[in-house]
Amino acid sequence: MFESLADRLNAVFDKLRGRGALTELEVRGAMREVRIALLEADVALPVVKSFIDKATERAVGAEVLKSVTPGQQVVKIVHDILVETLGSETAEMAVDVAPPAVIMMVGLQGSGKTTTTAKLAKHLAEKRRKKVLMASLDVNRPAAQQQLAILGEQLHIATLPIIAGQQPTDIAKRALQAANLQGYDVLLLDTAGRLHVDEALMAEMEAVAASAVPDEILLVVDALSGQDAVNVAASFAGRVALTGVILTRMDGDARGGAALSMRAVTGKPIKFVGTGEKLEALEPFHPERAAGRILGMGDVVSLVERAAETIDAEDARKMAEKLAKGGFDMTDLLAQFRQMKKLGGLGVLASMLPGLGKAQAAMKQAGVNDDTLRHLEAIILSMTPKERARPEILNARRKIRIAKGSGTTVQEVNRLLKMHAEMAGAMKRLKKMGGMKALAAMFGTDPTALRTPGLLPPGTGMPPGLPGNFRFKK
Repeated sequence: MFESLADRLNAVFDKLRGRGALTELEVRGAMREVRIALLEADVALPVVKSFIDKATERAVGAEVLKSVTPGQQVVKIVHDILVETLGSETAEMAVDVAPPAVIMMVGLQGSGKTTTTAKLAKHLAEKRRKKVLMASLDVNRPAAQQQLAILGEQLHIATLPIIAGQQPTDIAKRALQAANLQGYDVLLLDTAGRLHVDEALMAEMEAVAASAVPDEILLVVDALSGQDAVNVAASFAGRVALTGVILTRMDGDARGGAALSMRAVTGKPIKFVGTGEKLEALEPFHPERAAGRILGMGDVVSLVERAAETIDAEDARKMAEKLAKGGFDMTDLLAQFRQMKKLGGLGVLASMLPGLGKAQAAMKQAGVNDDTLRHLEAIILSMTPKERARPEILNARRKIRIAKGSGTTVQEVNRLLKMHAEMAGAMKRLKKMGGMKALAAMFGTDPTALRTPGLLPPGTGMPPGLPGNFRFKK
């Protein structure tokens, strides 16, 4: 997410970084380029104007022009205004109330509302330890109620039994009664949508809100619709008391205009973002972390959280013990590749680790992507257990066999072996330097953060020499 905007802004700031001094003319020129970048990202014009006015006012002050590092100071100012624009603080869900907490999901047809309802139910059940009941109020779209019931079965989350012919307000009342009687903590109401905002839809939303008295009314909008998403949000906010927004398909939105415009135009915070089709692909929205990713500062906190959720603690402990002894074979390298995949792949890692923006660009230019990891896995899986444990025994004949078995070339097998040798050497050097504490110092990180399962070296970053080295056959 935000890739194209991040690329444009970083190109602007690369010109400023490292400069000994900046004139007011240079600062204003940079702000003009920032303005163009925001407009190209489909950010609403009033939001762009306000953003640039604030940034220019702060940046041309004595704070920047007399600063020791003026370029970095400009980046900080833009970062702070990005955070303000996105919402300053993470918006919490109002679920710790007298049960059941009622959450009403609204939005247009095709925005992913029903799937998002199931994703949110999963999040609340697993992360907040809530007992959740889902109910579909969509009597217009064919099989909408059955769709939610099927998703509930997949997630082992209860759904309200379907009674044909009931109207949305009656379903809402029955759901509320069931939630009260059966001791549910949270009731999720998946309402009907339309292809566009109309009076009938708004009247139905108002009626349901009046009968269910929800604690949260969350608008689900497709981030890829850009300014249309903001216009839809404004229309809903005028008729029902929205408490927040969930942006779906953020993983496909390289521009980010909807996210940057939403809070400023509607006054409603973004509470979650959908980052994929899987039911676990829903993340709380953190404005400061998003601003960091836009400006190439990374998002190590989210990476640590994701690692804690996805990496098996026992596997990580065994790996740590092995690395502490200086051992690192091909099986360990395979485990690291699989950790990267669990964490979201090479692109996600590069976007979340600070300072890897250029590495990410080099990867893209060289055609290095998640297919690369699959090729590397195939090479290792084509080795015998003995070869994985002792890669130094790989002679020319063995390499030819491995290359044929993995559908690659001997040159690519050699590159993988070189990568392994570099990583094994890094492990030995790290051991001599003091292990994890030394690594923490290198990353400027609290050593306790690196005890998180999955953030063991070399999984903390990109394998040495990977970006730009691998050009696999199409």
